[in-house]
Amino acid sequence: MAMRAGDIGLRAASALVLAPAAILALWTGGWWFLAVMLAASVLLASEWAHMSAPSNWKPVAAAVTLALVAALLATHSGELSLGLVLLVFGAVSAAVFVRRLRLEPIDAAYGVFYLGWPMVLLVWLRGGEGEAGFWWTLFTFVVAWASDILAYLIGSLVGGPKLWPRFSPKKTWSGFVGGMIGGVIAGVVLGPYIDVGPLWGGLLGFAAALATMAGDLWESALKRRFGVKDAGNIIPGHGGLLDRVDGLMFAVVVVACARLIVVMTGGAA
Repeated sequence: MAMRAGDIGLRAASALVLAPAAILALWTGGWWFLAVMLAASVLLASEWAHMSAPSNWKPVAAAVTLALVAALLATHSGELSLGLVLLVFGAVSAAVFVRRLRLEPIDAAYGVFYLGWPMVLLVWLRGGEGEAGFWWTLFTFVVAWASDILAYLIGSLVGGPKLWPRFSPKKTWSGFVGGMIGGVIAGVVLGPYIDVGPLWGGLLGFAAALATMAGDLWESALKRRFGVKDAGNIIPGHGGLLDRVDGLMFAVVVVACARLIVVMTGGAA
């Protein structure tokens, strides 16, 4: 129990540093937020390259980074469609480039899609007019954080049957339920701030929390495939940046789709 308490303390200390920095980047928006996303793309591409091609990771990291940067810049300029097209082009280009170096092209192309799709949507989500973009993006972050934190705490305290022991032996059904509760509570609280009310906010929080859990499990499966414990070691108590944002990457897809529906139906988002 002491080791578990120490682990929780280390994770909490890291969160106390990272969370305010993330919220500050969200609040400032604009080029500051883009700069943070571009820096994150470099780190995430490097972690993906180390996992998927440890013997020759630099070319993979360079190819994936260039694809992500191009897509993010296009999206920030207000061209979401162009950003998505560049993402596809970047994935194909990365695959062709690394294949010439006798590396696995599928892993490079998938890295562009896996990392790029949620990053492009996150830049689009934050790029809304006025304060709407800030609140929708904050909604995404807080739901993912609440889901992840409660899943970890309740799973650690309650334990019980394993959720998916083949790929993630430490995750439990109790943690899954805790994560869903955390997402719903966060959605209810923040729902009014994105003009959907507490009921729809709770439902969106439920869907985003489910996506968060799925993203966490999916990354566990990827790490098992590549034979690594963590994606990196940059964040004490968490591992790599990818280990910290794996659930957020799936949650942003759900929230971005919800916002798109609100916009298309005439809502003020």
